[in-house]
Amino acid sequence: MKLLFLGDVMGRAGRKAVIDRLPGLRAEWGLDFVVVNGENASSGAGLTAEHARLLLDAGADCLTLGDHAFDQKDMLTFVEQETRIIRPLNFAKVAPGRGARLFQDRRGRKVLVAQVLGQVFMKRPFDDPFSAIDGVLKTHPLGGMAQAVIVDMHCEATSEKMAMGHWCDGRASLVVGTHTHVPTADAMILSGGSGYLTDAGMCGDYDSVIGMNKAEPMRRFITGMSKSRFEPATGEATLSGIYVETDDRSGKATRIVMVRIGGRLPESRP
Repeated sequence: MKLLFLGDVMGRAGRKAVIDRLPGLRAEWGLDFVVVNGENASSGAGLTAEHARLLLDAGADCLTLGDHAFDQKDMLTFVEQETRIIRPLNFAKVAPGRGARLFQDRRGRKVLVAQVLGQVFMKRPFDDPFSAIDGVLKTHPLGGMAQAVIVDMHCEATSEKMAMGHWCDGRASLVVGTHTHVPTADAMILSGGSGYLTDAGMCGDYDSVIGMNKAEPMRRFITGMSKSRFEPATGEATLSGIYVETDDRSGKATRIVMVRIGGRLPESRP
């Protein structure tokens, strides 16, 4: 199976990059299943129903969210209506929506997508992500219930992301980090056969401070004072993520390649 995961979509620039490029990439690379993290797609904070529809129409099979899952209030109801959107498993016990779902690709093969939030350096204490994902993986064994399993680990700490990769190794086709908006250079296949990347980066304008217009973040760092709201940068975005090929029988990764297309970062593609 050929899988593509795209990192956090950041504002209008990130949406445009996905909408403009994803349809062509699906055809060119023969993609079977595409997951897009959309939690910053609407003004850099959350995801609206309108923007979710645009990303799904562009070719995303599933949208994941994150700690900003419900910053846009219409997502509180839309996530219940649109089953192709998942929020973190361990967000809150009363949160609407689902943290994992079994999908089908166009050939009928089953793909499990799950997302968890980390605990280290996060602004609010979430439930243990390791216990949360363990239960899901035990009920959806790789190569049995699911031909592919994708885990989105949404958190700050690289150490926590790496620990999650090893925790899921052999039980997931891909474990990929999101949230920090900076792509790491450690794409690899772990010893148990799981594809892994500490952070997929963002689909956004990298002439910025993690996707935000530079002026206000720099002012706050330098002076300790704020003057205005953060606003997403609007220059040409880089499409950033990870491409993975898997074995249908075992579900394990056989090839993994970082994806960077357009914008300021050096290009990388399968």
